[in-house]
Amino acid sequence: MEAGRQLNEVERGLVAGILIGEGHFGGDGRNPHITLRMHVRHESLFRWLHARFPRTRLYGPYHHGGRHYYQWMARGAALAEDVLPLVEPVLTEEVDAYVAERVRAMRERYASFFARYER
Repeated sequence: MEAGRQLNEVERGLVAGILIGEGHFGGDGRNPHITLRMHVRHESLFRWLHARFPRTRLYGPYHHGGRHYYQWMARGAALAEDVLPLVEPVLTEEVDAYVAERVRAMRERYASFFARYER
């Protein structure tokens, strides 16, 4: 995230809620990532998200197979230093057990990646 830029509680809750409802927590077998894919009608939301996490990537719009969507990805330092530390405290068993398990599994599977970012 930009130096000095902090999300307020409403923004943090919005990001966590979007990721709970629509996010994918996983990886490509070598590196972890959080992916969010939604219809192009949500373009302003994607641009808002990317503006708050500028080290993430926004792809699209894509148009194929009758689908029209954007894809946002947090990986590398953007994942480990910007996005996950901000939302992980909210992604608990109490809030959503499935998502909490996905985050736990991602951290476990890619433990060596996350170890590089521990202080």
